[in-house]
Amino acid sequence: MTWPRVVYYRDLLRELVLRDMRIRYKRSALGFAWSLANPLMYLAVFYFVFQTALAIDIPRFGLFALTGILVWGWFQTSLSQSAGAIVGSRELVRSPGFIPAILPVVTVTSGLVHFLVALGLLLIFLLVFGDGLGYQALVLPLLMTLQFLLTLSLAYLIAAVNVAFRDTGHLVSVVLQLMFFLTPIFYDASMVPAQYQLLYRLNPMVHLIEAYRSAVLHASPLHWEPLVTIALISLVLLVIGHRIFLRLSYRFAEEI
Repeated sequence: MTWPRVVYYRDLLRELVLRDMRIRYKRSALGFAWSLANPLMYLAVFYFVFQTALAIDIPRFGLFALTGILVWGWFQTSLSQSAGAIVGSRELVRSPGFIPAILPVVTVTSGLVHFLVALGLLLIFLLVFGDGLGYQALVLPLLMTLQFLLTLSLAYLIAAVNVAFRDTGHLVSVVLQLMFFLTPIFYDASMVPAQYQLLYRLNPMVHLIEAYRSAVLHASPLHWEPLVTIALISLVLLVIGHRIFLRLSYRFAEEI
């Protein structure tokens, strides 16, 4: 790919992400502030339920839960919206010369922008209520890259399949809702009984959320083996998902 082509795709991605932001917050009173308000409302509910009502013994529960909420929020929102990445962009897909393969990238990148804004809030909380950031925070860009690849690989598959089978979006919503409770967002993964740990840790978000917490909360040393495994699987899935997307893309204009 030539450099002018790279610049073209970069500029196109930027404009489409900005377009997505404008559409999402059109006529919204809070606008972009929802990227902060939403996780904070979840945190308030979790804190009341699991610290006041159930009294789960997790140190610095607020920071612990907020980290899980933000990481999961990026993953869940990106995959939920990827189902409509093609069917919701009918005019663009039907435009001559437009490459639909950039639309799932836009969806995941938009989620990344919201994640970065909310991450800034988490870092402020860490400085005020926690111990600040340590050297392990240097791996945050690596973790975000890994999560981006994993999410994008799944987004390609969901976006393509949903064009032909519109039930895909509903199925994804149900699966994500179930995964929410099978991911250590408001509880620690060590609380899962030992006989279920092997099956439980097949969920890649378990390892990613634990890695984020190790990076910002200094909870424990990072375990690189599962992260490397997730990286390899994500790359393979990304190639497969992209090829399936391209194979089905010639029918998009007709199907939508």
